[in-house]
Amino acid sequence: MPGTRSLASKVALVTGSSRGIGAAIAQRFAEEGAKVAVHGRDESALSEVLGRIAASGGTAIKVKGDVTRFSEIESLRLDVEKQLGPIDILVANAGGTLSPPGPLEETTEEDWRASIDGNLTATFLTIKSVLPGMKERKRGSILTLSSAAARRPHPRSPIPYAAAKAGIQIMTQDVAAQAGPYGIRVNCLAPETILTERNEERIPDDQKKSLIETHPLRRLGVPNDVANAALFLVSEQADWITGLVLDVAGGAVMV
Repeated sequence: MPGTRSLASKVALVTGSSRGIGAAIAQRFAEEGAKVAVHGRDESALSEVLGRIAASGGTAIKVKGDVTRFSEIESLRLDVEKQLGPIDILVANAGGTLSPPGPLEETTEEDWRASIDGNLTATFLTIKSVLPGMKERKRGSILTLSSAAARRPHPRSPIPYAAAKAGIQIMTQDVAAQAGPYGIRVNCLAPETILTERNEERIPDDQKKSLIETHPLRRLGVPNDVANAALFLVSEQADWITGLVLDVAGGAVMV
């Protein structure tokens, strides 16, 4: 349970954790005793997250690398193992909306490839790097990040992003089926609108109010809502849960 240092002695790699959901997950894991590798491209943002973790008594390092390039992920993984030890928990969080919403026929090939590479390919390559060591040790927990955009159609959904996130979901379940006999659990989180720093700035107040009305719980999510769900799924409390796609959506998605 939270507050019991449920991840003590565990090593966690959280990709895309310099801000937003990834940063909240990294901080939450550190609070529970994990040694966390914080990953991103923004040096100052990474240092901020490390500072907050250190101030709360946690242990963390920062690592960098392009998660769409396998050679860089391999270097990143080796760096984590050298500094912290073998990776027990992987959160493949890196990704984002890399194309604007609009009709499929107006979607450019560049936008399509950017979204697929930045989300689906990045998740595939990250798991590909970390999974062999987990299989060898016969333990581990992997968490991927999808989105409500992959859970139901929407006329204004960025199609490449939704397709990439839907791909992550079935890949998660396939890997769960393959890795289960090795004692490895693989699950997926699918958040709805989350008020990250970026969304706080770019979503107008009037739009926030209308979005709230689409959620039965009558509020928008915050990064810690996702971080708490992530903590549960990687903890021993969820030891018999694998292949799950969990909607962190305030009731806006019910499937």
